[in-house]
This record gives sequence, structure tokens and C-alpha cells, in this order.
Amino acid sequence: MNKKEITKLSDKKEVIMNHFWDKGALFVRELRELYPEPQPHFNTLSTQVRELEAEGFLDHKAYGPTYQYFPVVTREEYSRFRVGGFIGNYFDNSYLNAVSAFVGEGKVSIDELKELISHLEDKK
Repeated sequence: MNKKEITKLSDKKEVIMNHFWDKGALFVRELRELYPEPQPHFNTLSTQVRELEAEGFLDHKAYGPTYQYFPVVTREEYSRFRVGGFIGNYFDNSYLNAVSAFVGEGKVSIDELKELISHLEDKK
């Protein structure tokens, strides 16, 4: 399956994807067992999983009449997409503005920034 453009997931679909990212390939019945009581209805989960497949997040392998689904978008790919959207929406697509805001709010210290720069320079 070709990957489609990544889109923002609803909260419920993000929970489903986190199960797949944590566990790997799953049948819908196995996915359902990962939820606490009261568990979502099997058909509801099945519909959401098929929607995630149509959206390009999952693919499946058939085992007779049942399907085992697996992620085709990694957690890292989705995280990069979400961070990019956050930076675009709130910092005018400027990562520098975002870092400056975090430093200005005390969320990131100057020492941490220096450590990050040093780490990145060592990787070059």
C-alpha cells in the first residue's frame, strides 16, 4: 500500500494507533482486549481500524476471513507531522520562534540549548 499524506488523527484514532505502535500487528479482537472495561464494541473498533487503513495509517494481512492489521505510518513520522503542524499553526512555521518561546518561558534552559548544539555538532 502506498502511504497517503499524513492527516491529524482524532483522539480515539490516536489511541488506536498508539496500541498498534506499542504492540505491532493486531487482530481487532486483540486490540479490543487492550482497552479497560467497559471495552469499546467490536464493530466500532473494526470500523475505526478500517478507516485508519483507508487513511493510510494501517494495512492488513488476511488470514482466511479475518484480518491482522499493522501500522504503515510510524509513531516518529506522525510525531514529526504533528510537531510541524504545531510549529506552523503557532509559530509561523519558524522553529527558531518556537525554540525562542520555549527558552523565554523557561521550558528550555540556555544550558540545555548549548548541550543540544554541542550534540548536533558532534553528529556532523
